Amino acid sequence: MKRLLVSIVCLCSVLCLSAQDSTPTFKIGYFSYEQVLRAMPGYSVALQKLSELRAQYDAEMQRVEQDFNTKYEEFLEGQREFPETILRKRQTELKELLERNIAFKNESRRQLETAEAEMMTPLKERLNEVLNSLGLEHGFAVIVNTDANATPFVHPLMGEDINQMIADALK
Repeated sequence: MKRLLVSIVCLCSVLCLSAQDSTPTFKIGYFSYEQVLRAMPGYSVALQKLSELRAQYDAEMQRVEQDFNTKYEEFLEGQREFPETILRKRQTELKELLERNIAFKNESRRQLETAEAEMMTPLKERLNEVLNSLGLEHGFAVIVNTDANATPFVHPLMGEDINQMIADALK
């Protein structure tokens, strides 16, 4: 029984060592998604369009805030002279105007987020196509995004910085 146990342990050891020797090595590619995205040709155009849209929304928000402030000041100036019914009516109007302004700000924020996602989608799709192509072409098992310190260490013998490779492929 002891001989059988010793033989099994030896056999397992030999199999484990030979399995480790025949294990294929794999390469890891790593890059900064944000750095590559910012270097893409259409990125500055998308940012410019988004900036213009944001400026339009900001101008409209300033206009409605100014309109509200004007009406509020008029209300404050005349509130002592208004009969009760007019006072309540004006308070209700101001409250509704304030609620509409808040709703507009929230909708503006949502619209800007949607516009940004729509403008960045083609860029991100193109980047993902390049990543897939480079991964297959260069035999990377994994390509890792290093943004936000997500990958603090990649062994230099197993990993390769592919930022420049991606930038060249995107040109």
